[in-house]
Amino acid sequence: MRAALERRLLALWHAPPPPAARLLQPLETAFITLARQRREHAERRAVPLPVPVVVVGNLAVGGTGKTPLVIALAQLLTRRGVRVGVVSRGYGGRAHGPLGVDAGSDARRCGDEAVLLAARVAGPVWVGRDRERTARALLAATPVDVILSDDGLQHYRLARAMEICVLDATRWLGNGHCLPLGPLREPPARLAEVDYVLANGDAEAPSVIGVHGRMRLLPGAWRQVRDDAPLAAAAPAAGERVHALAGIGNPQRFFATLRALGLDPVEHPFADHHRFRERELQFGDRLRVVMTEKDAVKCRRFAAPHWLALGIEAQLPDSLGAAVMRCITTHPPRPLA
Repeated sequence: MRAALERRLLALWHAPPPPAARLLQPLETAFITLARQRREHAERRAVPLPVPVVVVGNLAVGGTGKTPLVIALAQLLTRRGVRVGVVSRGYGGRAHGPLGVDAGSDARRCGDEAVLLAARVAGPVWVGRDRERTARALLAATPVDVILSDDGLQHYRLARAMEICVLDATRWLGNGHCLPLGPLREPPARLAEVDYVLANGDAEAPSVIGVHGRMRLLPGAWRQVRDDAPLAAAAPAAGERVHALAGIGNPQRFFATLRALGLDPVEHPFADHHRFRERELQFGDRLRVVMTEKDAVKCRRFAAPHWLALGIEAQLPDSLGAAVMRCITTHPPRPLA
């Protein structure tokens, strides 16, 4: 039900509003006003951290590829000798935090994205609803050179040295309106303030959007869901029919990737951060079950041997890595308050 509602809303938000939707315009105006006041209040309370904070976020609701980007960026910086820490909200988890996360943490407590980050990033990963407190707890526990914030563009209490806004090149800004009339958390003019606008995909951008670079999400290696180990048996072959499940912001992107690999997916879309139960994945046949890495961390405890997760690798533009390195090397050192 929730997944169907999300798909319906996204379809409405990415088309011109029908005349009846204009009744929501006063609510949109109120939303923008409250968001601006909340930002001003939070920015007055923000205190810079000793190390630069690079926030990766988006303007519109729905998946844009933020977590694969954070993983790829963290791995890039690690290869260059930079000590990286990551903070995340922990969406889908029960913990308020601050809380350190590792690859064996329970996604029901810490959130699916945080557990996946901990499995793929060499540095510490912490979750917490208050990202500023969480970043300080991370720094108190482990010295790092930079903190990457997975999401949090609108969490203004977390003082940031750089903002990266990721846009889905198939959706861009939708109908250009803010919630509830459209998909935006802030007005389109907010893009002029961020340091780097990154498009996920190759579609041409509207003239009002200035894109600094583009990334591509490429299929990676197959892994076994139950232990996250690389697949030892034969990978799914072209033409193979599989049960494909996706509890992410844009399930169709995952299904399209499977079709591009030559598979024949039976699609099972779920709401983003869906908390899977074993009985939901009993399909009564012998087809293999395949899923995203983010979904796999929630299914590991009851996964069958033939369940597989497909890795996703973000291919980043060189200009993004260079911009983040400049941010790190020019950041003035500060004591931990």
